[in-house]
Amino acid sequence: MPTPHRILVLDDEPDVLDWIGAVLTDGGLQATAVQTGAEMQRALRERPHSLVMLDLKLRGEDGLAIARELRRSSTVPIIMMSGKGDEADRVLGLELAADDFLVKPISGRELLARVRASLRRSTELSQPAARPDDPVHERYRFGDWVLDRTARTLARSSGEPCEVTRGEFALLAAMVTQAGRVWARDELLSQFRGTETEAYDRSVDVLVLRLRRKIEPNPRQPAYIRTERGQGYVFGVPVTRG
Repeated sequence: MPTPHRILVLDDEPDVLDWIGAVLTDGGLQATAVQTGAEMQRALRERPHSLVMLDLKLRGEDGLAIARELRRSSTVPIIMMSGKGDEADRVLGLELAADDFLVKPISGRELLARVRASLRRSTELSQPAARPDDPVHERYRFGDWVLDRTARTLARSSGEPCEVTRGEFALLAAMVTQAGRVWARDELLSQFRGTETEAYDRSVDVLVLRLRRKIEPNPRQPAYIRTERGQGYVFGVPVTRG
């Protein structure tokens, strides 16, 4: 039998930790419960984890700073949680570090669905990529960039790599392979989020913002990912394959 995914949960409320642990366990997953950033780092050093869930509002600690530091050293998927429904919290968390954001209280069913969706995306994107000398690569070229769907990489024509998150790559790959198509936000959401999760349009805007900062010659006047007012986004430059 395959080993269940292990999820690390950081929250300073013991009751919340117990409840999330029970939901994950009932869903066939393993849970590691910690209450501080130091405990989280220690647990991550001791054994591999498939995903990290952490609360944004911790007593005496900044959950966003903890997530941002984790993102600098690891590509593990991060789901942030907060008791506030403020959209600014969600956008800031997604823009700086998180792969998904949950607003508490949340049902056990939705929590498990969101965790499974993040694990599925992570598993799909972490499958062994083709070797660089593999003769069959699905590459797309636009401007000074080369997107390799086989190796799941983005690089300049000179070979200089560009680090992108799982969500950024999935969204960019979808748009590049169908350049000229106008994408509604919910259509783009389906490219990097499980269909059983509730759509959150602003997460698409955040990913677009991050991509523009990385690939556009002038992010304030984007040439690649253009906004179609009232409709969504379109990839607006020619793309060649090969």
